[in-house]
Amino acid sequence: MSNIQRAFENGKVFIPFITCGDPSLDITEQLVYAAEEAGADLIELGIPFSDPTAEGPVIQAANLRALTGGVTTDDIFDMVRRIRKKTDIPMVFMTYANVVFSYGYQQAAQERRAEAGCQKGADSGNGSTDCENSGMPSVGGRDCADSGSGTERFIRTAAEIGMDGLILPDVPYEEKEEFDMVCKKYGLDFISLIAPTSHERIRRIAADASGFVYCVSSMGVTGMRSEITSDVGSMVRLVKETKDIPCAVGFGISTPEQAAKMAALSDGAIVGSAIVRLCGQYGKECVPYVREYIRTMKEAL
Repeated sequence: MSNIQRAFENGKVFIPFITCGDPSLDITEQLVYAAEEAGADLIELGIPFSDPTAEGPVIQAANLRALTGGVTTDDIFDMVRRIRKKTDIPMVFMTYANVVFSYGYQQAAQERRAEAGCQKGADSGNGSTDCENSGMPSVGGRDCADSGSGTERFIRTAAEIGMDGLILPDVPYEEKEEFDMVCKKYGLDFISLIAPTSHERIRRIAADASGFVYCVSSMGVTGMRSEITSDVGSMVRLVKETKDIPCAVGFGISTPEQAAKMAALSDGAIVGSAIVRLCGQYGKECVPYVREYIRTMKEAL
């Protein structure tokens, strides 16, 4: 049983989402500790990306603030290392495929240039190397950083620093194999998202799921909604009929009543935009507000 699945052993779970670096990584670290104190069972850490296609305006704005502030993936990894010295609460990264690929590209390009012995000005006459001149540097017939190496480097590092899982909302089921295989290699759960769709597709995704299934309560992007209208209960039942795996519901949940309703149909509730909105509203003073909000939501379950 994975660390993530153990989080579901003691009843309904509450999973908050936090955008790393909004308003700062120091505050993000404090928010993790505050969330655990308030009763959070598992935490989603969002690595900011310039084009977060699954997110609504609240989380898009948080991504922009974090990136404008200079937050990098390596900075976030360092923060997780600090967090893991103080708590073992289950944590998963939520980000986008390009973040994974670009992290590996940067790291691999540096290492493979060194392996190739590329030197400033070699074979170019203009102060740059052949490796630097090409769009995708090549060493020995290989790209200096293909997507596969990028995936492995990111996931390996995430596992080494103590993360438990990875969510990539822009990777469809048909393209998950590359990520899933590497996650299995390093002991991470690659979390599947299931949105309202055909029964056949729900069963197919559920059969390959790991950790828990992220059930999307409604079509569209993340954000607070006054009402959730999709048949979440039927979706959860189909998942459970296919595989014995926890299901948590997210997208559109912001009130204790909504959280309680979704948790009654599943194993827990995921909340992002409402928490990120508090971070944007209160800035560096947001920690007590987020702590109290999470406590209220957890109690509602």
